[in-house]
Amino acid sequence: MGPRHKRVTRRLLPLAIGWLLSALLLAAAFSPLPARAAEVVEITAANIESTEEGYRLATKFSFDLTRGLEDVITRGIPLYFTTEVELTRPRWYWFDEKAISASRTIRISYDVLTRQYHASASGRLQQSFVTLEDALSLVRRPSRWLIADKGALKPGEVYNVAVRMGLDVARLPKPFQVHAINSSDWRLSSDWKTFTFRAE
Repeated sequence: MGPRHKRVTRRLLPLAIGWLLSALLLAAAFSPLPARAAEVVEITAANIESTEEGYRLATKFSFDLTRGLEDVITRGIPLYFTTEVELTRPRWYWFDEKAISASRTIRISYDVLTRQYHASASGRLQQSFVTLEDALSLVRRPSRWLIADKGALKPGEVYNVAVRMGLDVARLPKPFQVHAINSSDWRLSSDWKTFTFRAE
């Protein structure tokens, strides 16, 4: 390689390195960020109790709100947590018979003026709390609720029970529904928990 080629190479080398660094920076800037894992609701307890009024579902849940959800609720946007339960009776000759399908929603909201949190289950009597953690205790450890009247199940029959709970984004204002679809911060739900129950 002659002196002229060496001079040209020395001039082009810094430019090539600059182009390479620019390309790497652009690639890093436009590459998608790793998605955050969705928050998981764990069902720590679930069982059905037979009472004089009918069949009641008792549950306990374990979960934490993301920082984004905490910010939303402190700005006055209520959050809705819906528990769903289904009871089916196995049949060898046809599809399983769906005996019971019920749901209950607990609404958590914040009043900016009184600086209090409020919680109500399916539109019933509203309770007030000083902290968000206290209000969420109604979601994590809800009271037993009547899912079916006494005559809804056949005594002695064994039923398959499926329960799940999660943030009900369909009840949010429309702009938040769109945001919830594209943000993992809003994905807060459990898997279906299944067990069997013998009706009394």
